[in-house]
Amino acid sequence: MPPTDEPAKRRVFLVDDHPLVREWLTTLINQQSDLTVCGEAGDAPEALSAIGKLLPDAAVVDVTLANGSGIELIKDLRRRCPRLAIVVLSMHDESLYAERAMRAGARGYVTKRETTKKIVAAIRKVLEGGIYASEHFAALMAEKLVDGRGGAESSPVAELSDRELEVFKMLGSGQETRQIGESLGISMKTVQVYCARIKEKLGVKTMNELLCEAVRWMASQNSSV
Repeated sequence: MPPTDEPAKRRVFLVDDHPLVREWLTTLINQQSDLTVCGEAGDAPEALSAIGKLLPDAAVVDVTLANGSGIELIKDLRRRCPRLAIVVLSMHDESLYAERAMRAGARGYVTKRETTKKIVAAIRKVLEGGIYASEHFAALMAEKLVDGRGGAESSPVAELSDRELEVFKMLGSGQETRQIGESLGISMKTVQVYCARIKEKLGVKTMNELLCEAVRWMASQNSSV
């Protein structure tokens, strides 16, 4: 077989619970001369197992997964595969999720509203060891550094921890505490503790008020996508 001077393609793993999104990303990435998709997963447990075996160079992860949290998955990946370059590709606005994702271990954050060129640019940037952030997110962080409180911090929801936010989202999606516990692998009592903390941070007193706030917030998130 004759030698080739072509450099090896960098291998990318996809984590998204929507098959059509994974198919679209696979087509996009495989069209690049320097990138190739080496595997995909629809949930966090499957992703952890496959990435541990395949050892890709980069992973594109959604923050919202059917079973589990993308943020928690990023934390697990950072512990198990510290050299993995992680880009978040999400439908959610940067003001609430980008900083959380970066703290968890991601090196880039791109919304699904961005152009395909920016998605590819983000993957290449993190593979080079850099950080990819939009001008909007960079401005938010600059504002936070200047006055101590960024735009995202003006919302009480932004004060929730990563796990509290996940529980809040699930409540807003209509899940009961038992379902939330099963999805997150925690007890109902632990879910109730999270709910109590969320109520305190949001300034609501009853579970019904919390449910209303969660449903209202989820509706606002969906309308902004």
